[in-house]
Amino acid sequence: MAYIIDRRLNSKNKSAVNRQRFLRRYRKHIKKAVSDAVNKRSITDMERGEKISIPNKDISEPTFHHGKGGLSERVLPGNHDFVSGDNIPRPQGGGGSGGSGNGASDSGEGMDEFVFQITQDEFLDFMFDDLELPNLVKRQLAGNEEFKMRRAGFSEEGSPGRVNIVRTLRSANARRMALTGGKRKRVKLLEQQLEQQLGLDKALQNQDKIHALREEIEQLQARIKRVPWLDDFDLKYNLHVKQPIPRSKAVMFCLMDVSGSMTQATKDMAKRFFILLYLFLQRNYEHTEVVFIRHHTSAKEVDEEEFFYSRETGGTIVSSALRLLDEILEKRYPVGEWNIYCAQASDGDNWNDDSSSCSRLLMENLLPKMQYYSYIEITPRDHQALWQEYEQVQANFPEAFAMQQIVEPGDIYPVFRQLFQKKGPQNS
Repeated sequence: MAYIIDRRLNSKNKSAVNRQRFLRRYRKHIKKAVSDAVNKRSITDMERGEKISIPNKDISEPTFHHGKGGLSERVLPGNHDFVSGDNIPRPQGGGGSGGSGNGASDSGEGMDEFVFQITQDEFLDFMFDDLELPNLVKRQLAGNEEFKMRRAGFSEEGSPGRVNIVRTLRSANARRMALTGGKRKRVKLLEQQLEQQLGLDKALQNQDKIHALREEIEQLQARIKRVPWLDDFDLKYNLHVKQPIPRSKAVMFCLMDVSGSMTQATKDMAKRFFILLYLFLQRNYEHTEVVFIRHHTSAKEVDEEEFFYSRETGGTIVSSALRLLDEILEKRYPVGEWNIYCAQASDGDNWNDDSSSCSRLLMENLLPKMQYYSYIEITPRDHQALWQEYEQVQANFPEAFAMQQIVEPGDIYPVFRQLFQKKGPQNS
């Protein structure tokens, strides 16, 4: 007989530790469920948690028990149909349908599924797992706007809530010792003399001297008691000073064609992609700004509502948006202080003469300033002149420029992962 005793100590956050171990164990199931949820969700539901289902067969755990040992025979009363060696047929209708559970699962498993809820943070962790920001550089901004309070010793002045009790009592005790030290020594000496006088025979005692000693001792003790136990200048306060926090900042430019060829369904797919990119940037930078630029024949910086829901008629000149982007960078986002990312969404339509201008603007003006530029073409059709020009840009800037095509909403998340997948270490 063997006994197994687990002597490992439980941590303070036992539930949290067990949950993290559970999430690691069923990582494959959770990542698949998160990927499916991203494709099915609406834009406004991107940041909430998710219910994950795991078949019961995948959560079974090994158990320890005593074996039967030896040979045994069992007699089951009431059996009129079977004899030893017969095979019992499987019940009709699938396993679990007649039990106390909820029947077969939607995924076709013959057993009930284990369902649990993951939080918003866990959902985003799995959604962005194995992804990274290409050319990630955290630039520290001079003249920070945020500060944190840091301990900087002690002060003689401050608010009552910051009184340092230990330092205050130590200062008060030192002050009393300094002011009364001489008097206490004098009292001790006088008390010794008084004891000597009282130890003599009454005939030899000097009553006048005893009276003088007692009177001087009382006067000194009274003067010692008049020293205050705590004075104002004994108070010591914890000193806190402001220390600037170096912040890493990023700006995300969203460029989208809003001409007549861009339907609301196309814009909705673009918005899903932009939302993914924004959430991804937030998890890498403490502060993220978003700039929305829409364009048809001319470009304009707008707010989010107008960016996604306005519709214009007319042709398309993509270079107008790129020129406006370059102007905004020069005025508001210095390259040395900001991490700059850009995502462009279009259906591929553009004036043929303008596509070459776009590639030239990207290679000469914009890409040298940016960490990453991603272009998604939302169309089921064949690629046009803009795509062909952008292929040349990608060939010249393979690390900073990427492009993919999206046909339906289910392509958004896989395309996003392709654009931002982690790259292995490069050989120098």
